[in-house]
Amino acid sequence: MIVFDASGSMAGNLGQGIMTEKPRIYEVRKALARVLPEVTRVRKVGLITYGPGPYRQCNVHLDLRPVPNATEPIMSVVGALSPAGKTPLSEAVEQAAEVLQYRSKPGVVVLLTDGEETCNGDPCALGKSLNEDGVNLTVHVIGFQMKNFTWMGETSILDVKCLARETGGLYISAENEEDLVKAFQQTLGCPMMSILMPDMPVARDASLFHAGS
Repeated sequence: MIVFDASGSMAGNLGQGIMTEKPRIYEVRKALARVLPEVTRVRKVGLITYGPGPYRQCNVHLDLRPVPNATEPIMSVVGALSPAGKTPLSEAVEQAAEVLQYRSKPGVVVLLTDGEETCNGDPCALGKSLNEDGVNLTVHVIGFQMKNFTWMGETSILDVKCLARETGGLYISAENEEDLVKAFQQTLGCPMMSILMPDMPVARDASLFHAGS
């Protein structure tokens, strides 16, 4: 399952500390469109979005359960998103885990976020719970342009890093489209790719290649 950030901050146009013409979600759409065609040929992928809809609401929406050849339906949803709400990323990841039936089946969740949890969730506690209750659920986190956001304390980033760590996943920092492409390829592609990245933890079980995402 891809868990996609459509909170209000994704409508902003500040990247790497510089004002840009296009909203931040634009780069994510382009990166995902480059990666998905290859990924969806070999594994089922689904989508949950969080943050779209009414302004400053804690919205989570299941858009697509994992299916083969999911590029077109996923990009159709992502292309139409209007970022506006808050950031209920913990609830979104938990829903993704439920869709993957994580208590009885292995699976992979890829969380894209550009900010902190703002709907009273606890990403670190969620990671511990998913690890304790799940068969083999891995949550990877892609933090997009989070380095330069002065209003987010260090704890906010540590929370999502903890979510990844507790489930044996990766935390990958991305600052631009090319970073995002590499991050999506590493997390959505075959987990064995992470063996080639010695500075990052390896997914816990090669059998995840056969699981849904």
